[in-house]
Amino acid sequence: MQTRNKIFDDLSQLMTNAMGVAQGARDEAQNAMKSMMDRWLAERDLVTREEFDAIRDLAIRLDAENKALAARIAALEAASGK
Repeated sequence: MQTRNKIFDDLSQLMTNAMGVAQGARDEAQNAMKSMMDRWLAERDLVTREEFDAIRDLAIRLDAENKALAARIAALEAASGK
């Protein structure tokens, strides 16, 4: 009976070690894929989501400022009689 428990203990330890190796391989594959994708994106001069959002917010703000200035110019022209 003791021999049978030893076999199960050894099998359990083997499976635990195999899971650890599999997890390590998974993590390594993920890191390699992320690195490859980052390099591929960088070679194509694509922007990150954060960069895109920052530029979009700037464009929205500048558009509002441009409209306000256009309205101010129109008001000044109307006041001067043009």
